[in-house]
Amino acid sequence: QVQLVESGGGVVQPGGSLRLSCVASGTIFNLYDMGWYRQAPGKQRELVASITSGGSTNYADSVKGRFTISRDNGKKTVYLQMNNLKPEDTAVYYCKITSGPLWNHRRDYWGQGTQVAVSS
Repeated sequence: QVQLVESGGGVVQPGGSLRLSCVASGTIFNLYDMGWYRQAPGKQRELVASITSGGSTNYADSVKGRFTISRDNGKKTVYLQMNNLKPEDTAVYYCKITSGPLWNHRRDYWGQGTQVAVSS
């Protein structure tokens, strides 16, 4: 079983910064893609940023230039550095990892979510 624990959420003023962390534990084989998603009230969950095992990154247009995703494979951790936060970044942020013994036996695992609120 794989568990994901997110941390780092909170309340911040517009223009502020937060750093989210997500640590994976349990029976983990290969760590493939890792990513962050968010869901605002009344909206669908959306991809914020993702990073492959090789370090290639992908960002939603709305966060490009402000957010940075990174990973530490030794610590089985993915990070999301969020700078210049805006009220529209307010949401519950979820991490997701893709893992498995082989590529064609991979599956996704989700964290429980951490709240980010941007408000003056």
